[in-house]
Amino acid sequence: MLSHEQVWAAIDALAARYSLSPSGLARKAGLDSTAFNKSKRCSADGRPRWPSTESLSKIMEATGSSFEEFVALVKAQAGPGGLPRHINAPTVPLIGFAQAGAGGFFDDAGFPVGEGWEHIELPAGTGEGSYALQVQGESMLPLYRDGDILIVEPGAPVRRGDRVVVKTTGGEVMAKVLLRQTTRSIELVSINIEHPNRVLERGEIEWIARIVWASQ
Repeated sequence: MLSHEQVWAAIDALAARYSLSPSGLARKAGLDSTAFNKSKRCSADGRPRWPSTESLSKIMEATGSSFEEFVALVKAQAGPGGLPRHINAPTVPLIGFAQAGAGGFFDDAGFPVGEGWEHIELPAGTGEGSYALQVQGESMLPLYRDGDILIVEPGAPVRRGDRVVVKTTGGEVMAKVLLRQTTRSIELVSINIEHPNRVLERGEIEWIARIVWASQ
């Protein structure tokens, strides 16, 4: 028997297969970015809300996947005897770069604060305290495109050659490559050659976090 839980889990699995978050999959299919949010999967009175056949058709067209592929993903969500498989994969907040640059969303160590964030499943092998940043715009081409997801880990040590996200005290958020760091400053190499490299004094840096995974 086809269950509500299996269908939604298959949509999540399809998004992950094509390196997308559920909201990224919705946007790619031309739907509202919140269409596949977990909060939209049940009505206010608790009744299950099913995705429409039109939505399913659009996500298959957007990813180039087949109906058979989607059915296989639905079946993969079932355990022995066809019962739903409960997957307790950890999730992390998904934050846009514009939100990251605004005040009040992060503590001094670079961890997100507050409630109401959209969440995505955490890729295997990433550490506790990680969260996701969604690339906005083309300033990080060709490495990171608009809509790509970066998983950052604020507590992880950063070394020369690491890709990092830095937030300045002025609210600027940027993804760069760490070239050199001293007790007084850090030097950053731009991913996009059309943007200048940067040298920042330690007092200009609100936080720095290493990029540990990217949906490329």
